[in-house]
Amino acid sequence: MEISAKEIDDVYIKLVKDAEAGGYHLNPDLEFTKELVLGLLINENRYGYWACPCRLATGIKKLDLDIICPCDYRDADLGEYDACYCGLYVSSRVLAGEKKIHAIPERRTPEEKRISGTETHSSGSFGGSLPLPVWRCKVCGYLCAREDPPDVCPICKAKKERFERFA
Repeated sequence: MEISAKEIDDVYIKLVKDAEAGGYHLNPDLEFTKELVLGLLINENRYGYWACPCRLATGIKKLDLDIICPCDYRDADLGEYDACYCGLYVSSRVLAGEKKIHAIPERRTPEEKRISGTETHSSGSFGGSLPLPVWRCKVCGYLCAREDPPDVCPICKAKKERFERFA
């Protein structure tokens, strides 16, 4: 199935609106970003979901949940490297031209660990305790489970310092 330029443009516009509404930014390199959008649409046609265009998907949604865009690694990559792994999402510093995007190491665990359920995080393991700390926005109550709180609350736009460790 061929994907039209209009389909790419429509999804790009939706992604920009959704990203900005959530306190995120898309890569300002329009040509590059639209190629990533094309990759998302190709993967949607292939698998039925938006698997990251820069990673190999299995085609089994349950095994690929962590790489469905926006992937589970986006916020950590943005915080540490100012861009997500594929470069679709960037920090405000990259958007303003203050910082350049460089290669970002892969955070995803090897497939066999994800399949067997032996993946671990610094705060526990899958099975007995929560795999990640839970953060609560003190302004609106938004909860998220991740290593660090988001830079900006996707609900009320409060900054990172307004989050507290919840669980």
